Amino acid sequence: MPDLNLLVTLDVLLTEGSVVRAAQRLQLSASAMSRALARLREATGDPLLVRAGRGLVPTPRALELRDHVRRVVGDAEAVLRPALKLDLPSLERSFRIRSSEGFVETFGPRLITQVAAEAPGVRLWFVPKPDKDSTALREGSVDLETGVTSRSMGPEIHTLGLFQDRFIAVVRKGHPLAKGRVTAARYAAAAHVLVSRRGLETGPVDEALAQRGLVRRGMATVGGFASAIALAGASDLVATVPERHTRRLWKGLHGFPLPFEVPGFTVSLFWHPRMDADPAHRWLRGVFAQVCRAAAS
Repeated sequence: MPDLNLLVTLDVLLTEGSVVRAAQRLQLSASAMSRALARLREATGDPLLVRAGRGLVPTPRALELRDHVRRVVGDAEAVLRPALKLDLPSLERSFRIRSSEGFVETFGPRLITQVAAEAPGVRLWFVPKPDKDSTALREGSVDLETGVTSRSMGPEIHTLGLFQDRFIAVVRKGHPLAKGRVTAARYAAAAHVLVSRRGLETGPVDEALAQRGLVRRGMATVGGFASAIALAGASDLVATVPERHTRRLWKGLHGFPLPFEVPGFTVSLFWHPRMDADPAHRWLRGVFAQVCRAAAS
């Protein structure tokens, strides 16, 4: 196991260019610093600092290492430094949020308004969510994600419930299902536009219908809620979508509860544990919880 303390010693040596000055800065004796330099030479396989007249000059390898070592030591110091108190009015930062269709349209306006009021220098960057894989969170390409917990989500991912939701049916005004009593049989017999992001033809709605010996008549399949609602609004197709999650998308259309029991679900916020203690990230999670719970009530 390498002695990581040597990185600090190397950083000071390369900055000072002198064993004596480096020893004074680190409060070591000159002999202790000389021994540390010998260990660094052995570890790197390079003399690092060589005599030139009365002083020392860095070797090409030392020059190559200098900036990299400075960054590594700086990062280590940042990790061990106590977190500063969050100053929202002066905070300048961008956050990437991955969400499926409907979330931004329904909750985005209030989120942006709240964030702008508290931290005007913060930018929210919403990106599409084509799947439920948590790789983007794990790799750090996104900061937050919204959705429903699934088996494909990594076990280390942290979760915060935002609101409860359920599936409803959406049709155009004047659609046959917009009037009269809708039964499970009437619903199943209508022409449907199905939503599938993973290529699956069935889901919880179809499973609930199957228990009653019924099957939906799918006329088209699309990859997102927005496309399904747009088709339903311009045809006789029925779109079955999350009620609260897509509320803004089906505004102006006729939505009604499904005439049979389908389990509800929780829409949650997800993040990687490495961001858990970050003050700005924690603040933004609180804003999401506050806004989404208020808007969904």
